[in-house]
Amino acid sequence: MIDHNSKSQLRLETRSDKKPVPKESLVLNLLFNLVVPTIILKQLSSEDHLGIKLAVITALAFPLVYGLRDLIKRKVFNFFSALGFISVLLTGGLTLLEMDAIYYAIKEASIPGLFGLATLLSLKTSTPLVRTFVLNENLVDIELILGALAKNERKEEFEVLLINSSWILAGGFFLSASLNYGLAIVLLTAEPGTVLFNEQLGDMIFLSYPVIVLPVLIILMGNLYYLLSGISRITELPLEKVFKRDS
Repeated sequence: MIDHNSKSQLRLETRSDKKPVPKESLVLNLLFNLVVPTIILKQLSSEDHLGIKLAVITALAFPLVYGLRDLIKRKVFNFFSALGFISVLLTGGLTLLEMDAIYYAIKEASIPGLFGLATLLSLKTSTPLVRTFVLNENLVDIELILGALAKNERKEEFEVLLINSSWILAGGFFLSASLNYGLAIVLLTAEPGTVLFNEQLGDMIFLSYPVIVLPVLIILMGNLYYLLSGISRITELPLEKVFKRDS
C-alpha cells in the first residue's frame, strides 16, 4: 500500500525547483562504450602496437572516462551507469590477472542477476525498485497519479500493478544474466593473456549490444507500456496526462 511516508517521498522527488538534467549523447555513448574499445582490443593488442595488457587498459579506460564525464556533466547518479562502471572495472581486473573464461561468465551474469534479485526483494519494502527504474519523476507526473488514485480509491490495484511490473523487470534482468553468461562461454575460448583472447573480448563487448541489450530493452519497453497503460486505466487519466510534461 502507498502510505503517507511514501507519498511524501514521491512529492519530495517531484519538486519543481529541480533543474532539467542534460540529455545523454547516444553517439558518444556508443563510441566510448562500444566502438572504440572493440577497435582497440581487436586491432591494437599485438606486440607491434600496444601489447596485450596495455590494450586492455586503454580499451577499458574509454568507458570509465565516459562514465565519470557523464556523472560530472549531468550530475545525476544512474543505476545502469554504475552497473556498467563496475562491470568495466571487473573486466579489466580479470583480464590483467589472466583469469579463465568461466570467471568472466560468472561476472557477466552476477551483476544483472543481483539487480533482478534486488528488484524482487524490494517488493517487501515500501519503495519497490520498479519506481526507481520505470516509475520515476522524470517520466511521469507522480502528483497527478497519486491524486487520481486517492480520488478513485484504487490504490490496491495500483499496488498489484507495481508487483506485476516488478516481476517483469526482474525477468528482464535475469534474461540479461543468462545471455551474458552464454555469450562469455561461447566467445571466450582462447588462452587468457593472448592476443586472440583480447580479440574475443572485443567481440564480446561489441556483440553485447545486439545479443543482450536489444532483447532486454524490448522487455523493459514492454514493461513500461504495461505499467503506464495500467496507470492510465486505474486513474482514468489519458496517457498524455500521465507522462510528465516539460515546463
